[in-house]
Parts: sequence; C-alpha cells; structure tokens
Amino acid sequence: MLTCKQASQLLSQSLDRRLTRGERFRLRFHLLLCKLCKRFGQQIVGLRNAIRQQVKLTEQNKEIKLSKDAVKRITQAINLIHH
Repeated sequence: MLTCKQASQLLSQSLDRRLTRGERFRLRFHLLLCKLCKRFGQQIVGLRNAIRQQVKLTEQNKEIKLSKDAVKRITQAINLIHH
C-alpha cells in the first residue's frame, strides 16, 4: 500500500504525465482509504484549473502588457518547475 507521501507524489505527477496502470490502481486504492490525500488531489486539480482559467482570461485581456524581461523571467520560472 502507498504511503501518503507516495500518494501525494503520484497525484502531483499525474498532472504532468499519465500514470501507469499499476500506479493508478494503487493510488485509487489509497484514495479510497485516505480522505486527506483525496482532498489534496481535489485541491491540486482545482488549483490547476484555476490557473488555466486565469491564463485564458489574461491572454484575452488586451490591456495587460508584459515586458520582454517579465516574459523571460516567467518562462524561466516555469521551466524550473518542469525540470
């Protein structure tokens, strides 16, 4: 059985990649038994969706202008998260 730490890692990884069948099975089993991890999973999915929605709104807003330097810093920060 997964520990809560392992489950939270898989929940986080599932945002970036498709989990294997075994990982999905073990994670689902853990989430059936652990309400805290289930809530954590719901929270990170909610955060991801909120960020995506905010990005869309920002992209549609023609009044928001970022400097090239700001875009570069943001891009670098995002790349650090994914590596």
